[in-house]
Amino acid sequence: MSFGQDKIFKLKGKTQNYAWGGYDFIPRWLGIENKEHKPYAEYWMGAHPSASSVLLSDDKEIILNDAIKQDPAGLIGEEVFETFGELPYLFKILDVKDMLSIQVHPSKAGAIEGYAAEEAAGVPLNATHRNYKDKNHKPEVMVALSEFWLLHGFLEKSALLEVLRTVPEFGGFDDIFNVSGYKGLYQYVMEMPQDEVNELLAPLVQRELVAKRSNELSKHQPGWWVSKSFEGKDEISEIDKGVFSIYFFNIVKVSPGEAIFQGSGIPHAYLEGQNVELMANSDNVLRGGLTSKHVDVQQLLKHTIFEETKVKILRGDRHELGEVVYECLVPDFGISKIALLAGQSIQSQASSMEIIVVIEGSLQVSGTNTINALKGEAVAILAGEKYTITTSLDVLAYKAFVP
Repeated sequence: MSFGQDKIFKLKGKTQNYAWGGYDFIPRWLGIENKEHKPYAEYWMGAHPSASSVLLSDDKEIILNDAIKQDPAGLIGEEVFETFGELPYLFKILDVKDMLSIQVHPSKAGAIEGYAAEEAAGVPLNATHRNYKDKNHKPEVMVALSEFWLLHGFLEKSALLEVLRTVPEFGGFDDIFNVSGYKGLYQYVMEMPQDEVNELLAPLVQRELVAKRSNELSKHQPGWWVSKSFEGKDEISEIDKGVFSIYFFNIVKVSPGEAIFQGSGIPHAYLEGQNVELMANSDNVLRGGLTSKHVDVQQLLKHTIFEETKVKILRGDRHELGEVVYECLVPDFGISKIALLAGQSIQSQASSMEIIVVIEGSLQVSGTNTINALKGEAVAILAGEKYTITTSLDVLAYKAFVP
């Protein structure tokens, strides 16, 4: 596929209208009207086969996934193609209105093993109970665009024991934890029969709903999120086992520009807010509740890291004037924040395909050719291209790359 001499392109992503998304943030950012009042949950930038972005070239739209297959060395670079066989990341903008499911992602070795087992068992790739859609791990990093809330890993031991001893419905759970640790406690609640879950948690949910209505709770407390998930429901009958996790996991608040990296085995769930997210190009998700989708408890237990998680909020390391790089600890992707004042510029060279998305303001990317990008637009830079970013307005952008 020939692009002529051009190495820098406008990139048009794909919106995803999942029910948990907000109605305003992504349409406003993209500069489009949401006349149908649809939820806009995610905006994808990358070459994921199910929703590939397109490159805009001379008024033509070129599907990025197809272009990479035809000229991998030219687009993503020979070394990256030999290592990964594809563009190894998926870049997203998220608007989380309602809580997402609790998730754990397998390691690379775990994904290969799980995928092979389900293939051998003849489980169709599109089956609702299929766990492993590919042979890849799915580490991810998020950078907050607003105040952002999430669940991230198990509480430290002393904090978890305090929860187990002070929530009346959890009476006796501290004994299980003292004998069998994090895994024993989590396995106990996740294998509890549903009728017992309903009976045990109904009074807790009712109590938290009353406390939230009386303004006695803050977002730092589990009860606030439990209440949010049940508000407006006529009856509380089926209670999701994910409610336990809201009490057992760290509730984390991240401010704009701060990041959280989530590696294999760390249980987590996004609760509320907007972010930029970057992940390995995979669909492997093991769910642990707060969802109507399939929860495979045995696979979840197999791949979860059962230890306390000390929350590490990343603020990035200054790379050069105007660019801050966040530590991601994986070879698949890296992310940086570009914040330039009017008249400032930075120079770089694309190690593989790089995608720059403009959050606020506008910028110009110049190399072999020149592209201007405004708020809500993205630019793709082909592997090996030397380029300069300049701006006549203050700009905030994020860049995805392969380290």
